[in-house]
Amino acid sequence: MAKVEVPMPKMGESITEGTVIVWHKQEGDPVELDETLLEIGTDKVDTDVPAPVKGVVGKILTPEGETVPVGHVIAVIHTEAEDGDAPAPPLASADSSATEPEPAPVSSTLAAEDTPVVMPKMGESITEGTVVVWHKQEGDTVELDETLLEIGTDKVDTDVPAPASGVVRAILVPEGETVDVGTTIAIIGAEGSEHVRVSASERTPVSEPEPDTELLEPSEPEGSRHLGDGRFLSPLVRSIAEAENISREELSSIQGSGRAGRITKKDMVNHLKSRTAAPVSRPPKQVVRYAGKPPVPSAHREASKAGDRVEVIRMDRMRQLIAEHMMESRRTAAHVTSFAEVDATRLVRVREANKKAFFERDGVKLTYAPFLIHAAVEALRDFPLLNSSVEGDKILVRKDHHIGVAVALEQSGLIVPVIRNAGRLSITGLAHAASDLAHRARASELLPDDLQGGTFTLTNVGSLGSLMGTPIILQPQVAILATGTIIKRPVVVEHPDHGDSIAIRHMMILSLSYDHRIIDGAMGIAYLRRCTEVIENLDPHMDL
Repeated sequence: MAKVEVPMPKMGESITEGTVIVWHKQEGDPVELDETLLEIGTDKVDTDVPAPVKGVVGKILTPEGETVPVGHVIAVIHTEAEDGDAPAPPLASADSSATEPEPAPVSSTLAAEDTPVVMPKMGESITEGTVVVWHKQEGDTVELDETLLEIGTDKVDTDVPAPASGVVRAILVPEGETVDVGTTIAIIGAEGSEHVRVSASERTPVSEPEPDTELLEPSEPEGSRHLGDGRFLSPLVRSIAEAENISREELSSIQGSGRAGRITKKDMVNHLKSRTAAPVSRPPKQVVRYAGKPPVPSAHREASKAGDRVEVIRMDRMRQLIAEHMMESRRTAAHVTSFAEVDATRLVRVREANKKAFFERDGVKLTYAPFLIHAAVEALRDFPLLNSSVEGDKILVRKDHHIGVAVALEQSGLIVPVIRNAGRLSITGLAHAASDLAHRARASELLPDDLQGGTFTLTNVGSLGSLMGTPIILQPQVAILATGTIIKRPVVVEHPDHGDSIAIRHMMILSLSYDHRIIDGAMGIAYLRRCTEVIENLDPHMDL
């Protein structure tokens, strides 16, 4: 008999969790392939989840009403197939065409009743993980879904449950070692099977561990994964320490609450809080939240050697990354910026006429952003070269429109989440997507995937009161559109029957920075002209 895990499916790019609404099958019930197994709900949609295989519901791991992350195993189905012939578990994402990496080859001693344990994938952008601690050792018995080990990435530390009940036959990756996603890290044999040690040639090559007192010398390099007392530092803890400039000596003074005194994320957060409450002589620190969320910038001030009239502010991690990316873009692309003036009077009237009813119906404010994104995408359809990237002497023209929308954070910093397939969304869909990304960006709840894959960027400098801007291109894109503030001005209006007149109109300036290596001025200006046409000719009776 084989066991197939049923994970919480991913119902969209921005969906990170789901709630079990009702189970249509109970433990012990037979279920057919694609028969409705349960109903789940997210903040976007309620939907039925079909059974991935034919079999019997062996165990329900998530009760009705409970909310769990995408990919979390919610049930186990027993099939009549032998373990070696068991069908592969379904992917966690219901809308992704990408496939998980194949498990690394295992020793020929792997029997049919054995179950390989692979390094799991913690996100689309995560390619490797570190074994933080093994909670089971070779020869130990383990139950299905019992914590087998803890792994760490540079975003999060998490427990890994056992994929099957049995005996730990072999541990192939020792604590502290980092391996690629999909690598086999252990083998679980059927309960009652003989414990067989895997030969050195069949394991991941590792040297035998030394006693803790001899594991590391006190003069270990700053980037080491262990402290001088032998305690392992997970990638997450090392990342927090680097962002907050916590020295090795300071780390060694932290009393860890993990196994064998290991420092956990909770220990780091508590330590940072105590630092914040320390005497004024210590540089002020701001508590940083991690686990897949972008760091909140903090200003580290130092006493200046030049005297009391100068304040030295050390760049936080986010500001350093922004500086590096902006300089790299300047070195890579030949920047040119063109401008266009837009009569946004019709845009203002359409929004004013619909914003109250829109908010009452959708619960989302109707801003100018969805209209401007719509105009940007419509112009990209006519000038697709602006939706491309450059690789060497090749131009890669992107067929999908993934629009990055720059969001200014409350403290110094800027982040650019991406609206996927913006060209397929209506004004209403764009309004919801933009609102969701902006809210999650300011709440530090974005996932790594939310910030990747953009093909064109829009930055609304007008929301900050700027008349216009000359934005820097976000690599590897080739163009970025800046929308200025909308202000009333007297302008000359031409009328075919009444001639010229002066009228008060809502005016706005568009700025397009583009890569002159492949975009000429004529195309850049033509793109701006098309954007202008879309904005100035919005249907006042358009259906939102």
